[in-house]
Amino acid sequence: MRLRGYCDSQSTSRESERTSGAPGPSRGGGAWSGAHHYRVRMLARLRKPALAGLIVLCGLAWLAPSGSARRSSVAHAAAADALHGVNISSPFMGGLNLGTLSFSASASSLAHTMALARTLHAQVVRVEIPWTVLEPYGPGQVDQGALAYTDQLVADAQAHGIKLIMFAEGTPCWASSAPAPILAKCVPGQPSAAAAWPPTNDADFARYTAFLAQRYGADLAALEIWNEPDQVNEHYLAGPEKPLRYAELLRAAYPAIKAVAPTLPVLGGSLVGSNGAFLRALYKDGAKGYYDGLSVHFYHLTLASLRSIHEVQVENGDNTPLWLNEFGFSSCWPRHKIQQEQACVTRQQQASNLASLVHSVAHVPYVASAVVYKLQNSTGEEFGVVTTSGTHKLSFGALANAFASPLASPGRVRLRLRRAGGSLIAFGSAPPGDYMRLEVKQHGQLRYHALFTLNRANGYALRLPAALGTSGLSVSVYQYSLGSARAAHAYG
Repeated sequence: MRLRGYCDSQSTSRESERTSGAPGPSRGGGAWSGAHHYRVRMLARLRKPALAGLIVLCGLAWLAPSGSARRSSVAHAAAADALHGVNISSPFMGGLNLGTLSFSASASSLAHTMALARTLHAQVVRVEIPWTVLEPYGPGQVDQGALAYTDQLVADAQAHGIKLIMFAEGTPCWASSAPAPILAKCVPGQPSAAAAWPPTNDADFARYTAFLAQRYGADLAALEIWNEPDQVNEHYLAGPEKPLRYAELLRAAYPAIKAVAPTLPVLGGSLVGSNGAFLRALYKDGAKGYYDGLSVHFYHLTLASLRSIHEVQVENGDNTPLWLNEFGFSSCWPRHKIQQEQACVTRQQQASNLASLVHSVAHVPYVASAVVYKLQNSTGEEFGVVTTSGTHKLSFGALANAFASPLASPGRVRLRLRRAGGSLIAFGSAPPGDYMRLEVKQHGQLRYHALFTLNRANGYALRLPAALGTSGLSVSVYQYSLGSARAAHAYG
């Protein structure tokens, strides 16, 4: 369990791309997929070791000259038109959601899955359409079984009034640039490390994405290019010069897609890191202008991560919207403390956290989607709002209500004080997903401030310096996203 604190109130980024882009929940083996387990992801999931311990006091300032924390320059107008949805597991992928959404489960499983998504008031469902499975043997040699299944998937989504966010990834054996020893073990249509390597000819991938856009474009909310190219584990994009290779994929795919589906939004990025290092490298390598939106997968400090990556966009003249296509919480507490590098929470906390973040994100004007990871639990993952047996968790109803009324309040900050010896302890709770700021004034003057994060239960308890004493103090606590106008106050 790792406690993470930040002492600079000017910073919302993480220490490095490795820490800011830590892996999220497993996808069953990386970019490749097996022919019998096609995984679809229900809209939205987040990535990064979530805060797990007691509160971390991140920043202290004695006799601070100013009490105003840095805020995003963009006003937070309501974004009621943002898309809401879920990620679902796909039968082309092995190791996840075994026994569901497989070819043997028949089309009725797809229809049931889409009906569940509709009950959640989901507008979109995010699904992987692996290149490795649709074209396992060569360019233009489409596997008819996989194609029929994808056709059925799209038809069922359309029948339930749901648009799909398809994401295309995974290089077939015949197209992969993987080293010879890896290629030697690659079997068409079967899991292989070669799938994570980019194609030797980007035009082959561009043709594949154009095929998807032409066949399904009218039923898609967006087409997302690849998945998490900045992941340090290289499960999804392997090899050297990853920013350059990913930028080349975007530059090849974007014009090919637009030639056949001019109005279909093309999403780039699919980023897990919020500190902007990978995105800045993409700008340097010419990626800007070859996507209509930037997909992000933020699980840890979701709101702060959105703000941080948006600031990098603004600095580089990129005004495309962010698509939060993955975020979520695993209800694995108390059986586990950590699952897939995320802090476990209770089922009740999962429910309240998901609802709160949907409400918070709905007020961020530069975010175009809020897609939860995920619809159903799977082996080793309890991020779903439905159990593996099909039982609705508490989070199912909470998420349905949030999707139905996204602009409701995300909750409020709570604050109380108690004496402990010669000092005061400030304690309370707040909505999840962002940094918190505490300010202490005495006789109208700011004497102390701290930047901190919440524990896994969204609580905090901070001991104030004894030098402040225990009387004549005005204490305020607020969440960055909510701002000081929504602060909680207490007096000592």
